[in-house]
Amino acid sequence: MKRERLVETFKTMVQIDSQSGEEGAMHEFLTDKFKQLGLTVKEDDSMLSTGLGANNLVATLAGTNTAKEPIFFSAHTDTVSPGNGIKVVERDGVLYSDGTTILGADDKAGIAIMLEAIETIIEEELPTGKVEFVLSPGEEIGLVGSSAMSMDLIESRVGYVLDNAGPVGSAIIASPTLYMYDVTITGKAAHAGLEPEKGVSAMAVLAQALPHIQTGRIDAETTANIGVISGGQATNVVMDEAVLKGEVRSISKDKADALIKEMTQAFETAAKDNGAEVAINVDLKATGYRMTDDLTVMKLFRRSVEALAIAPRTEVSGGGSDANVFNAKGKEVVNLSIGYEEIHTTSEYIPVSEMEKGVALVLRLIEHSPTKK
Repeated sequence: MKRERLVETFKTMVQIDSQSGEEGAMHEFLTDKFKQLGLTVKEDDSMLSTGLGANNLVATLAGTNTAKEPIFFSAHTDTVSPGNGIKVVERDGVLYSDGTTILGADDKAGIAIMLEAIETIIEEELPTGKVEFVLSPGEEIGLVGSSAMSMDLIESRVGYVLDNAGPVGSAIIASPTLYMYDVTITGKAAHAGLEPEKGVSAMAVLAQALPHIQTGRIDAETTANIGVISGGQATNVVMDEAVLKGEVRSISKDKADALIKEMTQAFETAAKDNGAEVAINVDLKATGYRMTDDLTVMKLFRRSVEALAIAPRTEVSGGGSDANVFNAKGKEVVNLSIGYEEIHTTSEYIPVSEMEKGVALVLRLIEHSPTKK
């Protein structure tokens, strides 16, 4: 492993603008880089269906040990805004932006870790089985790239997403099912002072439905929120339309489903009682997962972290990642911490020492991957 090369690779990549939907240049760079390192690269046609700036990529290191089970690592190539024109500042072994943009360690630190691990394997002639590196666009806007990917592109059954905050040595073992929904209530306008009885009030529907919808912290693994309510034309017009947007998250899909059913029934009943119409659109953004210690992905994680003299840590997350998609599609995957902090802000940073630990962990995971049965 070479610290200077790791840092330079990271700096090069974060200076390639790749906000969500604009990942094309980043994917061109990665395709060229993987091929220069001798990996084969497969690309799907997901851009056609998603409208994103690039397709999913899977780069494969063939390895020399055919007795090993294949393993994969995943990172996303898009960033949030402000993510254009990033300038990296290094202070006391920690990488920051200049304060006008994000840093982009989420998730280009994960990609830099992948590339340095590959360089190290090649230079030190380390024996490995087949290793696949999966790069997806559109993660920050709803796991769009990975959701559009066919799992036929990935041979490995077990994998690790390199995309969580905090010190290396932690894994997200549970992540929620996430539903986002919008509700459009259509009533009838009328003059509120002259003939309100001729109107059908969308506000009346809201007033009846909302007390029957749970929000906030429901229990230890479940939350719900209504974040947007808009509607109306003027104070003297009966509100003829209202739009509401909300979400439900739970580690238990059954609980999430129950809350969505509760919301739907509340609005349908209120609309009927008030003579209004209602259209409800529910979008499943991520399917939750929960890992147990007996699974290969967890046994391999614990063994590899302990080999670095780090105590393994586990987390339950309130957010989703590409790991949710991979698990829903039949893979066995957890999301690993890679050292970045304060993501999605202009104060984002990552210690170089954590990136180095990330490389070491990837190498141990490859080394300890199981033998084929």
